[in-house]
Amino acid sequence: MLVLIASALLLTLSLSADCFATGFAYGANKIKIPFQSAMVINLTCTCVLALSLFCGKAIGHYIPASVTLAICASILITLGLAKIFGKFIKRILQKSRHSFIKILTKPEEADFDKSKVLSKKEAVVLALALSLDGLAVGVGTGLVLNWIGYLIIIGFSLVTDIALLISGALVGRKVATRTKLDLSWASGVILIAIAFIKLFV
Repeated sequence: MLVLIASALLLTLSLSADCFATGFAYGANKIKIPFQSAMVINLTCTCVLALSLFCGKAIGHYIPASVTLAICASILITLGLAKIFGKFIKRILQKSRHSFIKILTKPEEADFDKSKVLSKKEAVVLALALSLDGLAVGVGTGLVLNWIGYLIIIGFSLVTDIALLISGALVGRKVATRTKLDLSWASGVILIAIAFIKLFV
């Protein structure tokens, strides 16, 4: 049970690291995130994660346990490596003119009307971009997760997303600079660590 809780906490923190970095970027650029918009991001990210966990669990009923474990570990390791080498991937994506892809590399681009206030509609778009990691990780983790672990991860997600988003915005506002805080490598290491925990613990 202790290992399950620790793994769930590490998983949600790794996914929520993007929320902190996003909040920091908004705070540094003096873009306000109203509490309602922050809750929209929090609930959207958590709902996507919950849905992906459910899908993974449903699929897991039709796949042997050894195979589901291998798939789960593979997804976590692949996404972890993608985050570690995220800078190179972002350089490629930044060449795109598509607005959604721009948000993936520069979250502050979600402030479409340049009002310096993130509206609830803009928050939905931003949340969907932030949810992509959770979608992949949720399906992979859901394959090997029991219902207790499912509820623990959802509970942690509701807390960590909003806490790190708001704290990131506060820190960014304090710094008030365009310094880019890239935590992708750290969350990538955590995801890979979780994969090895699932394989060997």
